[in-house]
Amino acid sequence: MLAWPGWTRRINEHFPLRYLTWMLCGLLALCFAVGWTVGLGNGALVLVFLALTLLGLRDMRQQRHSILRNYPVIGHLRFLLEFIRPEIRQYFLEGDNDAAPFSRAQRSIVYQRAKGDPDQRPFGTQLDVSARGYEWINHSLAPTHLTSHDFRITIGAGRAQPYSASVFNISAMSFGALSANAILALNKGAKIGGFAHDTGEGSISVHHRQHGGDLIWEIGSGYFGCRNDDGSFSAERFEAAARDPQVKMIELKLSQGAKPGHGGVLPGPKVTEEIAAARGVPVGQACISPARHSAFSTPVEMMQFIDKLRTLSGGKPTGFKLCIGHPWEWFALAKAMLETGITPDFIVVDGAEGGTGAAPLEFTNNVGAPLQEGLLLVHNTLIGLDLRDKVKLGCAGKVTSAFDIVRLMALGADWCNAGRGFMFALGCIQAQACHTGHCPTGVTTQDPVRQRAIVVPDKAQRVANFHQNTLKALKELVEAAGLCHPQEITAQHIVHRLDKHEVRLLANLLPFVEPGVLLRGELPHNTFRIYWPLASAHSFAPQGPIERLPKAGRPAGQAA
Repeated sequence: MLAWPGWTRRINEHFPLRYLTWMLCGLLALCFAVGWTVGLGNGALVLVFLALTLLGLRDMRQQRHSILRNYPVIGHLRFLLEFIRPEIRQYFLEGDNDAAPFSRAQRSIVYQRAKGDPDQRPFGTQLDVSARGYEWINHSLAPTHLTSHDFRITIGAGRAQPYSASVFNISAMSFGALSANAILALNKGAKIGGFAHDTGEGSISVHHRQHGGDLIWEIGSGYFGCRNDDGSFSAERFEAAARDPQVKMIELKLSQGAKPGHGGVLPGPKVTEEIAAARGVPVGQACISPARHSAFSTPVEMMQFIDKLRTLSGGKPTGFKLCIGHPWEWFALAKAMLETGITPDFIVVDGAEGGTGAAPLEFTNNVGAPLQEGLLLVHNTLIGLDLRDKVKLGCAGKVTSAFDIVRLMALGADWCNAGRGFMFALGCIQAQACHTGHCPTGVTTQDPVRQRAIVVPDKAQRVANFHQNTLKALKELVEAAGLCHPQEITAQHIVHRLDKHEVRLLANLLPFVEPGVLLRGELPHNTFRIYWPLASAHSFAPQGPIERLPKAGRPAGQAA
């Protein structure tokens, strides 16, 4: 749409051009009917175009397919092309595992589980098991038998209001980034399935509240939903919203994987009454998310702020989310935990693999640590400080299958979040038009006509189905490994192929640390040896020059 001439965009404002095919069918049916009555036309053509016109009416009224509701008649081409896609792909185009950000295989497993369709595959794997990077989980000759796939962990044990969370939840996606119907469907799905829905930094909207699904309230640098008129944090407004029983946890967002270190602006014309009410900003004025917080300026102050949020919320589990950047900044937060004695109840590590948020290409491709490196660094640091038992670890980054969950738990995660996976469950087709307002399935648009393509009861059930069927698959993996809970999975269970003739356990390939080593003054890896001395609990800035690694040395582990 953005590449079309200006005059077409102006027409589209008054008459959606995506209805043109349907209208043309109606006009042709009328023209051929007139010609037929005077003996100049063919009655068969009248029937054909009349049938297409009625088909378009049916498309607009049906509730199962979002594409057809937004693109009557012509939308059927999508299903026709999809029907013959395997043959076209097989002879001319990509393989199922080639595309990005998500391959056809990754999307298909979500679609099938969301719809409740069979997800088995015949004739063996399509993956190259001899390729570098191929991974598998070792199985047991004495598999276990589990009675439930509802795997849960307790976050904030010992607090006034601990939360029993599923090991698989909806990642942070704001109302405004997602449509009202998308939020309604996600939250209703979370309610049906008994798992959590992260609000994103856009705060809690009426659409989050309608179905009563468990919420993780994300507090970003704009303090939406708990801000004063000047954009600063308002303790009174926060307390009023945080004590709502539907809010189960409080998450302070430091950065996100989609665009770490980057703020954001929602232009004034997009700030509707609903968005303004949710965020606590004026209607029609630009809504700014600063790149950094104003409520604290040092790691110690941040820990004190987290403790304040926990107290104001009535003792609900409170933590923070970040994408790992400068290692010394993360180490500064860890040192602040030691100095203040204040620990977050949880930390969510976002991977730089990105997310639903649109960002400049350089940020999308080249800023922030990928999830494996970020998660492992946080896990190792907490182990080395003997804090791991006090802090639960969540993570997010391209999770679509049970094996994705298994692998991340092997790296130290207690639970996983998914954003784009649940968007696929809503019907997202990876059109990558999220930031344009022209989402073809109504997931990431504020256009009231486009978003009506999402029929909330149907999509909510698909969201719940995707969650439940993924956990059922996780249960089968856990049983096959001879374990009783996903938390028992370690890097000893996952095998990684280095080349055609060599494989290693992740436990032998990735650097893990022993409990308490940092407390004993031992610095086990280059990352700790170089960056730990630079960190201060009283500043995010490095406390000295940054040492260069020797040329033959290992890259500084954010891989550690």
